[in-house]
Amino acid sequence: MAINDWPEGERPREKLKARGAGALTDAELLAIVLRTGVPGKSALDLGRGLLQEYGSLTALFASDLERLLSIHGLGDAKATQLLAVIELARRALKEELKSGVKLSSPAAVRDFLRLTLLRQDKEIFLGVFLDAQNCVIATEELSSGTLTQTSVFTHAGTGK
Repeated sequence: MAINDWPEGERPREKLKARGAGALTDAELLAIVLRTGVPGKSALDLGRGLLQEYGSLTALFASDLERLLSIHGLGDAKATQLLAVIELARRALKEELKSGVKLSSPAAVRDFLRLTLLRQDKEIFLGVFLDAQNCVIATEELSSGTLTQTSVFTHAGTGK
């Protein structure tokens, strides 16, 4: 059944307008981004399918165009639209983190590194420089390697 045939209060767009984005499921939010379905599948079905395929939003957000295009129902337009929304969200979070993010807990460090290293297809050794209040001053990629390893070199005897 097409979403337009649903009761108005259950349609994702109308539900968002009436109750706010926080009231929607991940699949409903994806349906709004995807806008339309394909024959036999509503946009909500596509959203549910994406979550089932990837297992989590985090895994979906780390996907690339090629993998998205391999999913039935996602053509160029839907896949690029989804990647654009993901990139906008990543940039917004990065702006927020740049404005003096405080890494005062292991969870904050994990979230910061997840965002910073999202979509890397190789191992990265990253230096994160903090001030005395544990606020990020800068990050620097110290080395990068392959898909499964990177090398870290020290200057023996120099104390560096």
